[in-house]
Amino acid sequence: MKIKIAWVGKSKEPGLQALTDDYLKRISRYAEVSSAVAKDEAAMLALAQGERSRERYRLVLLDARGKQLSSEELAQFLEREQAQALPLLFAVGGADGFSAEARGLAAFTLSLGRMTLPHELARVVLVEQVYRAFTILKNHPYHVGH
Repeated sequence: MKIKIAWVGKSKEPGLQALTDDYLKRISRYAEVSSAVAKDEAAMLALAQGERSRERYRLVLLDARGKQLSSEELAQFLEREQAQALPLLFAVGGADGFSAEARGLAAFTLSLGRMTLPHELARVVLVEQVYRAFTILKNHPYHVGH
C-alpha cells in the first residue's frame, strides 16, 4: 500500500515535526509512506490529482464535518483501501480547513473528533492513528484494544 500524508504550511514547532517524522518511519514498516508540504489548498489538490508526480491518489481529507472512526474502523478502512490499488493521500488543511470544492473532490472525509485541534497537532494524531491501524491489522501489541 502506498500512502502520502500531506499538509498545508511548514511546521512551526520542531517537536511536532519530530513526532510526525517518527510515526512516518514507523508506518514505513507496513506501507510505502511519504509526506509532502503544500503551500495552499490548490497545491494540495494538484498533488492529489497527480499534477506534480503523474501519480493520482484517492483523496482523504481531514475535516471536522467528516466521518468519525474508531482506531479499529480506521484499520478496516485501510484494509479495504489496500484492495483498491490506488494510493491514498491523507490531506490536513491549514488553520481554515478545506473549501466546499475540496470536500467535494474527496473520496472520503475523515474527522478526528468533534474537538477543534490545531492543524499541526491534527497531523500528529493522524500519523499516530495510521500507524496504530497498521499495528491492529498485523496483530502487533502496540494497540491493546482499550
